Parts: sequence; structure tokens; C-alpha cells
Amino acid sequence: MASTKDLDNLLQGFVDGGLPGCGMKVTHKGECIYEGYFGYADIENKVPVTKDSLFRQASMSKLPLYTTMMMLYEQGKYLITEPVGKYIPEYAQNKKYIISPTGKPTAVPTEHPMTISDVLSMKCGLPYCYNNKPTRDQTLTSMQKCMEPLWEKGHYSVQEHVRAMAGAVLAYEPGTHWTYGFGSEITAALIEVLTDMPVNDAFKKYIFEPLGMEHTRSRFAGDDREKLVKLYHRGDDNTLTESKIPFDKKFEPGEENTQGWERLFSNVDDYSRLMTMLANGGMFEGRRIMGRKTIDMMRSNGLDEVMLRDFEDPYNMGYGYGYGVRTIIDKAKGNLTGSIGAFGWTGGNGTWCESDPEEGLAIVYMHNQDPNMELYYHHRVRNVAYSLIK
Repeated sequence: MASTKDLDNLLQGFVDGGLPGCGMKVTHKGECIYEGYFGYADIENKVPVTKDSLFRQASMSKLPLYTTMMMLYEQGKYLITEPVGKYIPEYAQNKKYIISPTGKPTAVPTEHPMTISDVLSMKCGLPYCYNNKPTRDQTLTSMQKCMEPLWEKGHYSVQEHVRAMAGAVLAYEPGTHWTYGFGSEITAALIEVLTDMPVNDAFKKYIFEPLGMEHTRSRFAGDDREKLVKLYHRGDDNTLTESKIPFDKKFEPGEENTQGWERLFSNVDDYSRLMTMLANGGMFEGRRIMGRKTIDMMRSNGLDEVMLRDFEDPYNMGYGYGYGVRTIIDKAKGNLTGSIGAFGWTGGNGTWCESDPEEGLAIVYMHNQDPNMELYYHHRVRNVAYSLIK
């Protein structure tokens, strides 16, 4: 059995080996059993990573997104099987690409409408489309054409983004493959329709305020800008240089910086509150935030053998995918110490989280580095954290 000293040594070893800085918290049945911060938030000015340090969440912004969506489900706001077009009419009829015997892609109507289930489980057939770089992917080319007016405008709302993309041709029949991407944007737009409020206000109402997540948001306020850790690029020779990324612009206040659904920043303690609630069946500090059976539904694998081939890679080995989260389905295949159904996600700048309801265990780890080297860091963090419990 490992000790908290082993985690201290692991994280300090990360920093000694070249990582700028990191933070981590582990809770068990609602009680903190480990919390530690190492390295620098700002190397040049010798600013250490602390409990107050804010990290870019990137795709780990999806946990609040899908948790909010599942809360609306348990309130009867929608049915998983309903078509997206019921709430966003532009999606009433989509087209998909089929490949002719000669290899030519042809756009034809889908056999079935895109459903909310397809969107929440990343089976809607739309990848991410971040730029207009030439591509041989016909779906991406179609998405780029839809985006041209919005890119020319320079800023756009969630609704503008999602409704414009309804004209894109899907890569396949919805529900038949798994593709990471635009399903999260559609989910954000659905939350706005279902709650009649901006998606970030919905996060605040349903998650941030009930859990006391006072430092998690998508726009700078107060001294947030100073608390955000620098993002460093790590060279092949382990040298670190500050990296500027377009996503940081979205943190700045002002409509001119809005580009669809903005990603979040948070600190380790704030995010641990969300994962602790999810690990404990929807309970947090004696209060019910969410239904236990709704969490069970959220973390149930929905991928068949074909979709698992789309999803699996060395990083996600042993996991399937539920509604917005990966979930453990084969412990032996992934050499996993977590329970079947333990779930979470990752952020592209180096954040990682997992909740294990069978054990009441919640793990949150954060760093911001490019490349994130997730396969090296995250699996080690996971293995040591799980070994803390008796």
C-alpha cells in the first residue's frame, strides 16, 4: 500500500524531471486523503504552484457540461432518445457522406435524425473544426464552409456556432461510430435552450454555486489573470518556454472575445468538489446535488465493438465511453486498479480526473504543459492514488 509520501515523491519527481508545476487532490468518501502542490506557476518570476493556482481545463470543461446536462435529464427537461431537431430545428434533417464504389463521397440524407444520445456519447458524426487549413477530410471541409461567415465576423455565440454547423455533412450515420468533437458544442446549445440561460450561467446555478466552486469560470474576474499558471512548451531537450495559445483569448471579458462555448479554468480544490460529489452518489457535504442513478447512467459504457475500435488507444485502454465521460470496462486490458464504472476525462493541457463511486474515491490532477505527455504522467498519478485506499 502506498502512502501520501509516495505521491509527494512522484509529483516532486515530475517537476525535477522537467514539468513546470502541478497540483493534486484525492478524496475518499468525502474526506481529503491527499493534497499537494509542486513546482512553479511562473518559472521566470519564481511564483510557486499553490492551492489558489488556476489551470486551463480545456476538454476537462466537459465534466461540468455533461453533469449539468444529466441534471436536466433527471428533472424531466428532455429524453435521451429525442431528436436534437426538437430543440434546435436546424438539426431536424442532416446529411451524411457515403462512399460510392468508385471512392467518391456523396452527401445523402441520414436514415434517422440525430438524437440527444448521439450527441452526448460523441456519435453524432461531427469532429472538431478549429481552422480553415486545407484537408482531405470531406466532413471537415464541409464544416469549414459552414464556419466561414463566423470566422469572418470574428466572434460568435454558442447558438450561432451550433446552428451554423447544422449545414455540415456528417461523417457517418449518427449512432454508428464514435468521433470526439462537436457533440460538446451541441450539448452546450441544448443546455441553453433547456434552461433559457447562457450555458455558463447554467453551470453556476446547477454546479458551481451548490458545490462552492467559487474559482471556476470561463472569463477572468478579479485577480484570476494573475492566478492562471503559465502554459509552457517543453522542447525535446526539456527546455521550457512560455507558450501562447488562441484559447487564452477567450478568457478575456468582452463579446469580441466570444467564440462559441468557452472552456473553463479552475483550481484543484474547486474541481475536486465536483469529482467528490460524483464519486459519492451525488452527495456533497451532507447535501444531495444529483441523483445516484443518474450518475450510474452517465458512466455506463455505450460503445459496441465497432465504436470501441474508434475510441481505444494506448491512453484509454480498458475504458469505454458513456455520456461525456470515459468509463472503466476492462481492468485487465488497461492494467487498471480502479473499479468497473470509474469515470472521468482529460484536458489537452495536462489535467486529469476520475471518480470511482464503488470506492467513493475522487482524484484530480492538474498541470499545464505542451505537449502534455499525458500517457507518462496521468497513468502514474492514477496508479499511486488508487493505492492510497485500504
